[in-house]
Order: sequence, then C-alpha cells, then structure tokens
Amino acid sequence: MPKSALQQGADLVVQSTHKVLCSLTQSSMLHISGSIVNRERIRRCLQILQSTSPSMLLLASLDAARAQISKNPETIFNEAMELSTEAKSSIEKIPGISLLDFPSFSSFPAIDPMRLTLGFWKLGLSGYEADEILSRDQKVIPEIVGTRSITIVISMGTCRDHLLRLVAGLKQLSEAFLPFLGEVDDGVINSGQEPLPFTNVSVQLSVRDAFFASKRRVNIRESLGEICGELICPYPPGTPVLCPGEIITEEALDYLLGVRVNFGLIAGPSDPTLSSIFVCE
Repeated sequence: MPKSALQQGADLVVQSTHKVLCSLTQSSMLHISGSIVNRERIRRCLQILQSTSPSMLLLASLDAARAQISKNPETIFNEAMELSTEAKSSIEKIPGISLLDFPSFSSFPAIDPMRLTLGFWKLGLSGYEADEILSRDQKVIPEIVGTRSITIVISMGTCRDHLLRLVAGLKQLSEAFLPFLGEVDDGVINSGQEPLPFTNVSVQLSVRDAFFASKRRVNIRESLGEICGELICPYPPGTPVLCPGEIITEEALDYLLGVRVNFGLIAGPSDPTLSSIFVCE
C-alpha cells in the first residue's frame, strides 16, 4: 500500500472512511498531525459548520471501523489487494479497455491499488454509457462515473464474485463495441484525457455579491459571457465547473453540455435539465 498522507508529512487530512473501511455512508474523519495546525481554531470552525445534534449512528460506525482496523492493520487489506491484482491482470487483456496504471503517471510515487479506473473511449463509449450497461447487465456499481471513465473501489467487502462480474461485463462491452475502435480519433485514444474547462476562469463578482445580485433566467446556449448566478457542479467528480460570480466561458458550456448529453448528473442548477441558467444582472 502507498504511504498515507499523514505518513508523508501532511498536517491536516480528511479521510472518507466510508469508502474503504466499513463505516456508514457520509461518515469521515479529520486527522491532525504535528503542531502547525491550530487545533482550537479547527474546533471553532467545526462548531460553525456542524450540527449540535450529530448522528450517533455515523459516529458509532466510525468507532467500529477504527476498532476493526486496529486489530490487524498490517494484514486486513491482504485479501482485497490480491483480488485487485487478479482483476487488473484480467482487465489488461481485454481489448479496448484502458486501465489507469503507473505507465500513465510515471512521476507519481504510488497509485492506490484499491481503485480501478477504467477508460472506454477506445470503444466509442462514455463512462456514463458504460456504467449503465455494467449496472444493468452485471449489477456492477462504480464509485465514480466520468465522461470517459469509471472508477471501481475495492474494499474489505469485495469478494471474487464481484470482480468476476466486473471482468465479464467488460468483456461483453469489448465484444459489442470494439468495432468503434477504428472510428475514434487517434489523438483521443492516445491521450485519454478529458478537456478541462477550468483553465480560463474569470471572476466578475464575489460569491456573496453574486448571491444577492438580481438575476434573470436565460437559455443555456445564450449565457456565454454572462455572469453565472448559481453553482453548477457535475457529480462526479463533484468539482464546480461554474460558481456564482464567474464569467460563463465557451469551454465551461461545452463541458457541461457534454455531460448533459451523456446523461451525467449535474448538481446545483435550478433547472435540472440545464436548458436554462440564472445569470446576474
């Protein structure tokens, strides 16, 4: 396993305990290390954000997860790691399926072995389309679905049958859509990278000013150059493409419309179909 963020010297780490260990969904931990971070300030900030009536179920599940891993921390992930290695070996042999691994990021010190990120652009499929087929035919549910890829999480609850269904589903996708391989642009195949709409961000108003500003609704295709009046955030990955107060760019619109065409989930806009958008006066 790669070294944890704390082992590599991080001072403050948010850990999504529910994604790898066995705590309930929505439960996570905030770890503090060293003396750089002011613990009292962190406590005061949390008082502002958190409820005075936290869920005892979530807290109890976090404690249970902590107790579980403390019994045998050196070996608790061994079986999951072995299953991950087996799955990767099988997936690498499937034509048209791209598996994120070290050759793609040779400068990275490590890649989480419990995550399998699979690309489908060589098959002419979006991540959303692949997700729909895998979910329908094999009952495989990814952790993250993107425009060109999905990410599968392997945890202590993963068994061999789960990964056999995943591999079987990927083989079916390859057999069904491999003819698209010759029709996809070589540049797209070689890069496998999604266009990022965040390289040309221009902020016209602060978030506060944009929140209180007068607004009007316009057709999404007529919003170019306007000041965005609401938060628009495709999920996953859960990173806002447009925030209140930002100038709406062509890159951002192209990205959002691409997500919409591929039936991706977009959180935030008052119009869930993203046919229209609020802009500031």
